[in-house]
Amino acid sequence: MFSWLTRSSSRGPRPARPAAGASPRPGASTAVRAGSAAPAAPEGGRPAGTERRRRSPWDDLLGRTALRSGQLLLVLLLVSVTVWGLRQVSLLVIPLLIATIIAAAVAPVVRWLRGRGVHSTLATSIAMVVGVGTLALVLWFVGRAVRNEWDELRTRAVEGFDELQRWLTEGPLQLDDGQITAAREQLGELASSDAVQSGAVAGATALAEVVTGTVLALVVLFFLLRDHRRIWEFFLRPLEPDVRRRADRIGVSAVDVLGGYVRGISIIALVDAFFIGLALFILGVPLALPLAVLVFLGAFIPILGATLAGTFAALVALVSDGPVTALIVIGVVVAVNQLEGNFLEPVVLGRALHLHPLAVLLALTAGTILSGIVGALLAVPLAAVAWTVVSAWNATDGGEEDHPGIEGSRDRQSRMVTTPRGDLRSSR
Repeated sequence: MFSWLTRSSSRGPRPARPAAGASPRPGASTAVRAGSAAPAAPEGGRPAGTERRRRSPWDDLLGRTALRSGQLLLVLLLVSVTVWGLRQVSLLVIPLLIATIIAAAVAPVVRWLRGRGVHSTLATSIAMVVGVGTLALVLWFVGRAVRNEWDELRTRAVEGFDELQRWLTEGPLQLDDGQITAAREQLGELASSDAVQSGAVAGATALAEVVTGTVLALVVLFFLLRDHRRIWEFFLRPLEPDVRRRADRIGVSAVDVLGGYVRGISIIALVDAFFIGLALFILGVPLALPLAVLVFLGAFIPILGATLAGTFAALVALVSDGPVTALIVIGVVVAVNQLEGNFLEPVVLGRALHLHPLAVLLALTAGTILSGIVGALLAVPLAAVAWTVVSAWNATDGGEEDHPGIEGSRDRQSRMVTTPRGDLRSSR
């Protein structure tokens, strides 16, 4: 009897007794006695779960490809809807982006003034007055130069056009005067057409939008410079502590990239405008100062902007002073671009812009298609910020010391700390 009990305990627990009137399943006791918990295999030797799983149309290669394609189409649809919605409110979005980028660049000035004991509102006002005053002074000089030299440029342009007409008729092309006269008439009809008049109305509407956007950008810029800490805390407060620290790190990295990019590209634009404008002044090209300002503005579009502005300066030199001066201007533009690409950009933008030139070109193309010149200006910094956000999201969380706050590691007042209860406060 003792040996029977030993054999029974080594075989595991006794199977449950079937209910009264129920016949035991053939082979069930054998399966339990053998210690196997697997279900009985159907006919053919394959488990039922495997057969059911293989019947699913989403488990094969075609099904998985269809699922991934559907997910990709859904993401593209969401992105398209988002871009379409942003374009509908571009009068709000574009000034907000411009104000954010400028605030990231001007924040060190406000921080320096506050460190010297200046009140936050007064420091912000001083920075904005100096910036807006400098811009107004530059525009006044440009307008005065254009007004003083416009008559001379128009006279030289007429002389250059007559010389071009003479070359077309007496040169290798041997065009007759009738063809040139017909081209002039077509240009005159185009200038007086309804399309040009409707374009003038659209231009007036665009001018009103520019004025409205400028005022809105200045107001947003003032509040971003003065109340950036409270605004940043407001957006971080609803987040969980872990997500809050990561979002804080992403915000700090994005602001650093934006500020470094704007300051660096401003230095590059100033160097380009100085050398090209100096060459235009030495060569006696009309409108040297406005063309230098155009080069300065064009340099904010990487790779293409300064080159296009320099090409326009060469065209003005061609019309006013002939092909020799135009070739010299082109040579100066090429030399300045080489200096910019081989020395200035790696040194000045080395930390701020970690994008391949192909990525820059693609971003410029997409921005130009979506929003024209404004999109071209904003495309590269936004692409750099997007890449920085991805990098900061995957970075290691190093604690409070790695999250210096929205103004940078040197601003101890803007450091944000998570309390034991999960609240967000500034460690002042």
